[in-house]
Amino acid sequence: MPLPDVPGARPGTPDLSGRRVVVAGYGVTGRAVAEVLTARGARVTTLDARDPDADVADVDGFAVGSALDDVDLVVASPGWRPTTPVLAEAERRGIPVWSEVELAWRLRADRTPDADGTPRGPAPWLAVTGTNGKTTTVGMLEAILTAAGRRTLAVGNVGTPAILAATDPDLDVLAVELSSFQLHHTRSMSAQAAAVLNVAPDHLDWHGTFEDYAAAKGRIFERAQVACIYNSADPLTEQLVRDADVVDGAVAVGFTLGIPSVGQVGLVEDVLVDRGFAVLRHTHAAELGTLADLEHLAPGGGEGTDPRTGAVPSHVVADALAAAALALAHGVPPAAVRDGLRAYAPGAHRIQTVATVDGVRYVDDSKATNAHAAAASLAALPRGGVVWVAGGLAKGASFDELVRARRDRLHAVVLIGVDQEPLAGALARHAPEVPVVGVDPDDTGTVMTRAVDQARRLARPGDTVLLAPACASMDQFTSYAERGDAFAAAARALGDR
Repeated sequence: MPLPDVPGARPGTPDLSGRRVVVAGYGVTGRAVAEVLTARGARVTTLDARDPDADVADVDGFAVGSALDDVDLVVASPGWRPTTPVLAEAERRGIPVWSEVELAWRLRADRTPDADGTPRGPAPWLAVTGTNGKTTTVGMLEAILTAAGRRTLAVGNVGTPAILAATDPDLDVLAVELSSFQLHHTRSMSAQAAAVLNVAPDHLDWHGTFEDYAAAKGRIFERAQVACIYNSADPLTEQLVRDADVVDGAVAVGFTLGIPSVGQVGLVEDVLVDRGFAVLRHTHAAELGTLADLEHLAPGGGEGTDPRTGAVPSHVVADALAAAALALAHGVPPAAVRDGLRAYAPGAHRIQTVATVDGVRYVDDSKATNAHAAAASLAALPRGGVVWVAGGLAKGASFDELVRARRDRLHAVVLIGVDQEPLAGALARHAPEVPVVGVDPDDTGTVMTRAVDQARRLARPGDTVLLAPACASMDQFTSYAERGDAFAAAARALGDR
């Protein structure tokens, strides 16, 4: 049964006082959820087999007994598959299963009133998803909004739980990164503007099929209020807009690396321009910035990925255009787009040079956790000059297309992780001339040191050793960040030998 609303609150705000809520997963997100729920009077039970602080460790056993008999709500952490017994049993019984994002949307706080006392409703959400580029785009969006004088924060899959930001009355607008996992159990979010950057096969072990994965991505467009932003080079993202049920008046705006038509943002020579929101868009394009404003994001030593974007990788330009479109949908002036892109600095583990030893660069792109992201990373580097460190949890993905498209970049490959066969097979089929060395996965404590040692032996002066795993990290590391930190430490240690 649905939870009753709080009397006098906006529709959909659940009355949690005295309600029993199960929080499935007690990591960073689960702890934030439990804290917020407890503050609202809920009786919280936390589940996590890997965290000794959780109330219940026997997760599967919890689902088969009577423990769910009086439960009113289950809040699922992103990593928990829908087939997990406790979630599946809750669904079978008709108990609502929400993502943390769904809970955050329903508990949004009204913003602090204006100086004259005029009340303001909750901060609008500008939401981003896609197989690759989410974190870069949401970071750029945060920088643009900040340049426009908005009090904002990048939240969601990027790190800070959405539940903490949504209940903060001092934020003007949220830049929200959402994964397919988070979107799966999100049902009522109504973003001011939403973007799907791209859709390529990923997380098929979690979703079951590519169609289900794409459908989860498409949920971000549901109930969009002002604009749906799609990738003009990816027809599936446009189809997801067509399939969505949006608020009357919401528009579809594409981003393109070509000259934009009306209803698009794009590139004219070296200028980023808007023909999607500009008042005179039917006859004129409004300037948003130039490629020079993004040159600090070029990896260095690369060849670019598209003749239209020069030294700046094409995926970086595409992310910037998507971020610009989201900000324009919020009413940000074009000058703030330029200033924000100039100010944006990428986070750690995203095409970051961490060491140069004996003329060889070591680049950490541990955040490239799927084939789509790894392909973009490899494309930004010189042909024949990459020693590629790759592997981990393949998540049911195929790597044939990746290897076919980027074999010209590879000088050698070092495979890590417990799931090396999918990559090894693709390399054998499509790049048999490239030397491949596998690192024994048994000793996880030294895996990255051994991988970097192997890469050093294979590299020549002028080469780049690139960690772009194309796989998830949880087989040997707690996160992609820990994996990247281990790579950086091992690479820097080479200089001390």
